[in-house]
Amino acid sequence: MKNFKGTFTALLTPFKKGKIDFDSVDRMVKHQLQNGVDGFVINGTTAESPTLTESERVELFKHVRKVVGNDVMLIMGTGSNDTAKTIEESKKAESLGADGILVVVPYYNKPPQRGLFAHFKAVATSVKIPTLLYNVPGRTITSLTTETIRDLAKVPGVVGIKEATGKTDFAEEIIKACGRDFVMLSGDDGTYVEFLGVGGHGVISVASHVIPKQMAQWKKWVEEGQLEKARQDIAKYNDLINLLFVEANPIPVKKAVQLMGLIDSAEMRLPLVELGEIDSEKLKNEMRKVGVIA
Repeated sequence: MKNFKGTFTALLTPFKKGKIDFDSVDRMVKHQLQNGVDGFVINGTTAESPTLTESERVELFKHVRKVVGNDVMLIMGTGSNDTAKTIEESKKAESLGADGILVVVPYYNKPPQRGLFAHFKAVATSVKIPTLLYNVPGRTITSLTTETIRDLAKVPGVVGIKEATGKTDFAEEIIKACGRDFVMLSGDDGTYVEFLGVGGHGVISVASHVIPKQMAQWKKWVEEGQLEKARQDIAKYNDLINLLFVEANPIPVKKAVQLMGLIDSAEMRLPLVELGEIDSEKLKNEMRKVGVIA
């Protein structure tokens, strides 16, 4: 099995006049790989997955795989609030050659913990590739408990979790309950170094579009026992990271990556809209301040 303990970018989807801009995809992906990112999540929240068509998801995955080759890990977001649909999408991801699937907690219909357990077990056992749970109550309302995560960690195929609450004490609880082999990936960029400090293994990141080298470096420093050095360095980027979430992701990060010249347009698909002028100016100024752009 490939190593999921790394730095992964939750890849955004650049659009131009309503269509996926594959030239921009190429520039963006190559820039991140050159700066230390280990792999990508395709069709996650940052990709505007609710507005991507089935054919676009397939085309995007195949295109990125062609660009990065077989040695770079590609994880496919397949989760929904319908277990049957999630299983169908997960099987498609497996057939496309995904290295793993990222399955979000079902949103809107608010299942109880026993329903969440049954959902993830049904999905994980429907495919042969690894399953990563995705806990993000800020978007889904419902949250996995430590006990449910512990029970799911025993299900064949469930190898880890993207934990996006930003609560490092909760991450510690999961590690104690599930053991060191259970992959712990942060889904909250602002608390990433602290997450690593309590035993986290990596990240599925938005900010790695903009500061990939730094995200990868923090992980290396913590692994080398230099937690304080990583803490001091991330502090330089706190304001930038906060600005990347000043509106719903991926509105700000698209503007940031456009400002870097890696994508041609910050175009969104409705109901999301481009970052406003005032916040765009704040973002540009902060990116200049930390040296991301000139």
